[in-house]
Amino acid sequence: MKLIHISDLHLGIRLYHYSLLEDQEFILKRIVEIIDTERPDGVIIAGDVYDKSIPSTEAVRIFDDFLCDLVERSVQVYIISGNHDSPERMAFGSRLMDRSGVHIAGVYDGSIAPVAFEDAYGTVKLYLLPFVKPTHVKRFYPDKEISSYTDALSTVIDGMGIDERGRNVLVTHQFVTGSTRSGSEEITVGGTDNVDAGIFSCFDYVALGHLHSPQNCGTERIRYCGTPLKYSFSKVKDRKSVTVVDLKEKGDVEVRTVDLVPCHDMVELKGSITLKSFYENTTWQEDYTHIILTDEDDIFDAIGKLRAIYHNLMKLDYDNTSTRTITVVGSVDAIERKTPVEMFAEFYEKQNGRVMSEEQTELIEALMEEIEEEIR
Repeated sequence: MKLIHISDLHLGIRLYHYSLLEDQEFILKRIVEIIDTERPDGVIIAGDVYDKSIPSTEAVRIFDDFLCDLVERSVQVYIISGNHDSPERMAFGSRLMDRSGVHIAGVYDGSIAPVAFEDAYGTVKLYLLPFVKPTHVKRFYPDKEISSYTDALSTVIDGMGIDERGRNVLVTHQFVTGSTRSGSEEITVGGTDNVDAGIFSCFDYVALGHLHSPQNCGTERIRYCGTPLKYSFSKVKDRKSVTVVDLKEKGDVEVRTVDLVPCHDMVELKGSITLKSFYENTTWQEDYTHIILTDEDDIFDAIGKLRAIYHNLMKLDYDNTSTRTITVVGSVDAIERKTPVEMFAEFYEKQNGRVMSEEQTELIEALMEEIEEEIR
């Protein structure tokens, strides 16, 4: 059984006011080309299909085209919702699409029924677990002690009744303790959203979504495939890829990657605006660029001069002895990317001179969830 694991497409995302729809459509076509070469039995999409719970028309169209391409190739598709998706909207029409081989996890209702399929080595059971919080799980297990994300996921997995003698695959969208994350992922203050990797021991492979850098969680059998594109300048050094998983007989799992090359890369350049290299280098003219100028004085129309060379200059900063740092483009986007809990935590720290405790963070998270439920 061969599976291709992708996640965190974030279709419709805007970065520093730039739409990335063209880049996303390009990279999805590249993924289809990889599928044609690899000929997998299934494609896993581990959450955050869209960047917003109510995606744009264009974002929906691009994903619809992608799914149609996969169905035409008779590839089974397994999709869960992430924290950026609306699980209710993602699940619309799922029973109809299931007949075409597109399996979409519905809203978590206290149980997870596996999708089973056969290969030369027997049965593989694939469990689709959308993004959940402890409060989501507590509704269905009121008698259980659920005070953390680890408790919640452990309770859900116990309820699956996993037969460890067979081969089992889990698709989920969570933050596993010890994984590396940075600017482009949402971070819960205090690390209360951590999940202990030990709870996944009953699975032969865990296809994770949520973190944007490709990485293993202690073992290659518990893996984040990362985003197909770079969505933050903190990821400029990332090497983007799709993950290919070969499930053979029980205990024999091979994991490898296939590189993804975007139509526009993301790069950071640093130096004085007087450097010839800024004007003579044509390597990154069309790439998404962040330039950090080291000049001591502000340069008149620096962004205009540089954009004449770097056509997709997204961000311009200064780094000099006065430690002045100005963001010419994107300050509004930086705020929009923060969660309400993050913004409240920053306000609390400024007002009180200390970070919130775990108990305070949990209280604010619960209040925010109540507000979100009322809005819905």
